[in-house]
Amino acid sequence: MDLAPAASLTLFLSLLFPLAASHNITKMLAQLPDFSTFSDLLTQTHLAADINSRSTVTILAVSNGAMSSVSDEPIDTIKKILSLHVILDYYDDNKIHKISNHSAILTTLFQASGDAAGQNGFLNVTDMDNGQIAFGSAVAGSSLTANFVKVLATQPYNISVLQISSVIVPANLSGGASSNHSTKPPGSSPTPTAAPKTAPAPPTAAPSEAPSEAASPRASVAKSPSGKTDDAPGPSDAPASAGIDGSPAGAPSDDADGPEGDGGGNSAADRVVAGVGLAVASGFAMLGAL
Repeated sequence: MDLAPAASLTLFLSLLFPLAASHNITKMLAQLPDFSTFSDLLTQTHLAADINSRSTVTILAVSNGAMSSVSDEPIDTIKKILSLHVILDYYDDNKIHKISNHSAILTTLFQASGDAAGQNGFLNVTDMDNGQIAFGSAVAGSSLTANFVKVLATQPYNISVLQISSVIVPANLSGGASSNHSTKPPGSSPTPTAAPKTAPAPPTAAPSEAPSEAASPRASVAKSPSGKTDDAPGPSDAPASAGIDGSPAGAPSDDADGPEGDGGGNSAADRVVAGVGLAVASGFAMLGAL
């Protein structure tokens, strides 16, 4: 029996599907007890099968202690987080330290799943000035939160397992995990409080001009500029009877000049004095005529 055709077919199939069962991530991690939590979660989320089906892949594994930061998250959220730790390219120790321009954006399994929004499915890897390799979410403003520690296992150039220092959480995950790039919702502007309206003060009542009994013109005493004290004029001071000479009391007289500066002697006292003086003068005139 000629076995050449069968051997040729086997060789052809091995070349066509070289990685059909060439690596198994769970078996590789089984040799590393410090990564048992990471391995178990890959199995629970069914990411292990997806990883094993890919021909070129790099796993960023996290130790059991570092995984505790997200182990309480819902399983769907954990799947998104872990799928960000699966790079769809091969990076070993040599290649990771020879990144062109010292920085690169890497495509991950999270991006390939179609569940990543925006740049959440990409990683930023940067060769720092101190020689450290740092990883972080490629979302703008995100921090490089994880550092390359060491190579755990490789099968060149199919699969590489690298240890990083901490979990990288995609930004804006809806599952509840806190992201490296926290985004606060737009703050609501506080509603301005209207200032209380103040009732206008009632108008100040003007002082009454009606003279009170205590402040009546008859009771008040005014002092003239010449120093003479006179009764303040008032509307009730005009006498009802006529004067001695037949003229109404208080009528102006040429012989009765008022005090200096008091307006011509218009006060009640001045009118009385003027009337008396006029009567006396008339009396002397009559006596002279006799």
